[in-house]
Amino acid sequence: MAKLRKAVSYRRVERPYTRKSKYRKKNFVRATPHNLIVKYDMGNLKKKFAYRVDVNSKEKIQVRHNALEAARKSSNRLLEKRAGKVGYKLKIRIFPHHILRENPVATGAGADRMSTGMKKSFGKPIGLAAQVRPGQTLFEVHVDKPQLETGKTAAKRIAAKMPCKCQIIINEQK
Repeated sequence: MAKLRKAVSYRRVERPYTRKSKYRKKNFVRATPHNLIVKYDMGNLKKKFAYRVDVNSKEKIQVRHNALEAARKSSNRLLEKRAGKVGYKLKIRIFPHHILRENPVATGAGADRMSTGMKKSFGKPIGLAAQVRPGQTLFEVHVDKPQLETGKTAAKRIAAKMPCKCQIIINEQK
């Protein structure tokens, strides 16, 4: 598998140029990479919980789909172990629409004949990212009073996986 570039390369929010259409000629980006996020809603989806723990972004940033999936996996595993399969609800509130592109520059022997330069470069699609505004909710964790500490710990795990500074807010549901 190809090596993943550092997230710092794609942190700056740029103008999305990601038109997807069912007609091939109308697509700006010919191929769309597959989304790594497996599920957006986990746990007991029907029950109303007493508390909601939100993880909000403090910065304007792009969050890649592999960072979202890593945060989902680590927090979901903790919640499943401590609260059981029906003692929580976890929801991802952002969706990665923006297609990240890279124009790889060849190095080594014979590279001068292979590379065509950077003039009007478009690049090949390498991943997806969600564009996030300051104060936007990234994840929601719904729990009852006995599992509130577990919900806070799960939110801290999510914040640790995100490439931005996050704020954890606890709301009591009515």
